Formats: sequence, structure tokens, C-alpha cells
Amino acid sequence: MLFVAAEDRGSGAGTALLDHAVRELGAWKVDVNEQNTQAVDFYARRGFDIVGRSDTDEAGRPYPLLHLKLS
Repeated sequence: MLFVAAEDRGSGAGTALLDHAVRELGAWKVDVNEQNTQAVDFYARRGFDIVGRSDTDEAGRPYPLLHLKLS
């Protein structure tokens, strides 16, 4: 997951972080809180597709996650 401060959204910081994670770290999957529609849209615009869903987060809390994969 990437986190960008609200005041920095739209500055290209998230795209730069994601580009680095994909190119340098081989990241091609990400989990996103289903309720965070801004993040879901961000990843979708950059080629990620929803490939699964979990009713809870990794700690078992009731925060649904979408599992995305770079297409």
C-alpha cells in the first residue's frame, strides 16, 4: 500500500512511488481498502485490475480489501 499526504495528492508523488515500486522492487500486486475509492481509481488508471476481495484486513478487522494485480 502507498500512502500520500492529502496535501501532496495530485503532485505526482504517488505515481513516482508506484513507478519505483514496480520497476525497482518488482511490485505487481497491491491490496486496497475497498472504501478508499480514490486509491482504487488511482491504481485502476495505472493498469491494475481487481483480482479478488477479502471481507477483512490482514489483522482480521472488518475493513474489506480489494486485491489488485498489474495487468
